Amino acid sequence: MPSDRVPEIPELSARRMLELMLKTWPFIRPMFKHLLGFMAASLVGLMMFAVGAALGGDLIANKILVGAKLQPVQAWALGVDDSYVTEEYVGWLDDNAPKTEDGEDAEDITWESLDEDERLTQSQRKTVRDRFIIWSALGVLLVVVWLVTLPYYGRWIWHNVNQSLRVAMIERAEHLSLRYHSQSRVGDAMYRVYRDSAMIISLVEEGIIAPIGMIYTLIVGLAFICFFDPRVALMCVLVALPIFWLTVVFTPRIRRRSIENRVANANLTSQLQETFSAIKVVKLNRAENRILDRFNRDSHRALDAAFKLRLEIMVLLLFVTLLGGATLFIAEYIMVSWVIDERETFLGALVAAFIGFTVRNLGAFQNASGRVEEINGTGRGMVQVWAVMQDLFIGLERAFFLLELEPEVEDSLSPVAFPETVEKVTWRNVHFAYNAQPVLRGVDLVARAGTITAIVGTTGSGKSTLMSTLLRLYDPDEGGVSINDIDLRELKIDDIRSNTAIALQRNVLFAATVEDNIRYASQDASRLDIEAAARVALADDFIQNMPEGYDTELGERGGKLSTGQRQRLSIARAIVRNKPILILDEPTASLDARTEHEVLANLSAWGRDRIVFIVTHRLSTIKNADQIAFLEDGRIVEQGYHEDLMALTNGHYRRFVEAEAIGVQSDE
Repeated sequence: MPSDRVPEIPELSARRMLELMLKTWPFIRPMFKHLLGFMAASLVGLMMFAVGAALGGDLIANKILVGAKLQPVQAWALGVDDSYVTEEYVGWLDDNAPKTEDGEDAEDITWESLDEDERLTQSQRKTVRDRFIIWSALGVLLVVVWLVTLPYYGRWIWHNVNQSLRVAMIERAEHLSLRYHSQSRVGDAMYRVYRDSAMIISLVEEGIIAPIGMIYTLIVGLAFICFFDPRVALMCVLVALPIFWLTVVFTPRIRRRSIENRVANANLTSQLQETFSAIKVVKLNRAENRILDRFNRDSHRALDAAFKLRLEIMVLLLFVTLLGGATLFIAEYIMVSWVIDERETFLGALVAAFIGFTVRNLGAFQNASGRVEEINGTGRGMVQVWAVMQDLFIGLERAFFLLELEPEVEDSLSPVAFPETVEKVTWRNVHFAYNAQPVLRGVDLVARAGTITAIVGTTGSGKSTLMSTLLRLYDPDEGGVSINDIDLRELKIDDIRSNTAIALQRNVLFAATVEDNIRYASQDASRLDIEAAARVALADDFIQNMPEGYDTELGERGGKLSTGQRQRLSIARAIVRNKPILILDEPTASLDARTEHEVLANLSAWGRDRIVFIVTHRLSTIKNADQIAFLEDGRIVEQGYHEDLMALTNGHYRRFVEAEAIGVQSDE
């Protein structure tokens, strides 16, 4: 059952957030050039939009509708001559200042003060209108192209970054020891890799790109507001103080809701994975309703956690919106009064050559009001980004937790070459504990080439763990395992596993041909090698009787085969690797007695110069072993031939055999 306990809130100080951002750099670096290109394209687009909006707003409000002559920049943009330009600004680009005939500064121009020769003619107004429409159409086309291509380009960048992080997480998870995987739920790791890793996309978008654009928008907006009146800009700045205080208050609440949400969804994913992995058991025990009730409960818990997280964010944004709305209402009230009074704008005379809003009119009010509203929306957006980033960094903490785990089992800095001939495998006083519970307690065992060693014991005695230490899936807490007296920790992990073949009780086959399934563990195996391995595993006969022999396509998970046939293919897959060490975990559990005897005889002949381990409960398999190691409570309490161990009165192995025999008889 998933734990309902919510982990403590990570300490997300500014330093830790910076550390997490820096840790994303190795995954962002391959796409950094593309990221710079994306940011440059975004900024250029925003600048062009801001300039176009400013010039276009004045053109519509004062030139096309009113008929006032153009500013020099507007005339240049529309490609018209000086006759369209306000007379005192003709030659402005050369003189750098508007002057009247007597050399004094030009006064503000209003419609009432315009003489006939200071107005655009009807023909000129049509020309301005038509060219403005053409430029607007081109602008709309560019905006459409910009809005379509740029987001797609950005998505491509983000998902490549995410791909790099996911691959790194899987690679790290693969190298972690079985001790970690035994303690962790598969669904939690799946959620970290699939969902938590995606936060790196949000970091680039929400944590880097969006703030840059918002800061730019704020600066431009405040600059334009200062052009109209710095007091309104100051009002917009002062309202940020209570918004900042609210954000500080809500931040820890959002973090707690975020981690509750992620833990609940990770538990839900784990529950789904565990359910479908054991679907056969669920059906056989008629537990569908119980599983459905559990899923419903876990799903509602995840839904409630997600709702509470979003509720915290929305409450914060509600307060911010109310403050921003009040500021906008007050600012518009003040600016309307200034329009009624026809008050001059603060910097109108200085920028009149570019924009004609020297006096507050309807156009000036609309432009200034739009800027205040834009600042208000941007401020709210920045608070929302901050709130989202709290969830983002919680997710990154969970993703980098997996990356920061150090593998317990690692290669030596100066590994020794794997021996060309394996003569023996030795366990010397091996101790191993799992979750502080001893599993192996001082195991001593030697297995030599040309022998079959049966590892026997009751469930939980440590048989699988013993074999895991040979594969370095675990490293012993004390003692050591060696090959030819070379400690495994001095050898490369890949060398150890590439020289060991394994056939598990759970036979995993794929929807491919018989040949491909046997070759799966040894891609360079020839057809002759595959057929030879199949003969050793007594699989050749039934394969030849299949419609297309070794080229027969198997169904999903080998569904066309019986359990015994799948088991023999699994043994053939291990044999075809032709390695000096072979581990068979309950290799004949699904075989009848005659087939089992023949397979074991073939294995004995095939393994004359190899070391073979068989982990099994079947007495018929045990009897044919060259030596038997009987484990009990993590210790090898007895070791030897079957006959010798059976001769021990009240021996552990003898009691085990007798108990197994009674069980077989009762089954019959």
